[in-house]
Amino acid sequence: MRIDILCKPEGGKSCSMALNNVRQALSELGVEAEVHLFRDQRKMIDNRVYVVPALMIDDDVRIAGRVPEINEIESIIVERPRYLKKTAKVA
Repeated sequence: MRIDILCKPEGGKSCSMALNNVRQALSELGVEAEVHLFRDQRKMIDNRVYVVPALMIDDDVRIAGRVPEINEIESIIVERPRYLKKTAKVA
């Protein structure tokens, strides 16, 4: 699973809060994922994101314009097909 957080080049504390919330949600679920923080205007334009911070999971923009809550991030991760496939093998 790949999680990207898109921010403006000047950044801000909302981007770091989003990154911390994503890391905490992943640790609570016990899921391994690649987490990237992009401060690139070109990446935002390519993905048609105009408000930040934006949360992308597997190249799909899920949340834009606000800092996502931890339980909201967890619910998005749990509904992903790869996560469901991983837990199905274990159970």
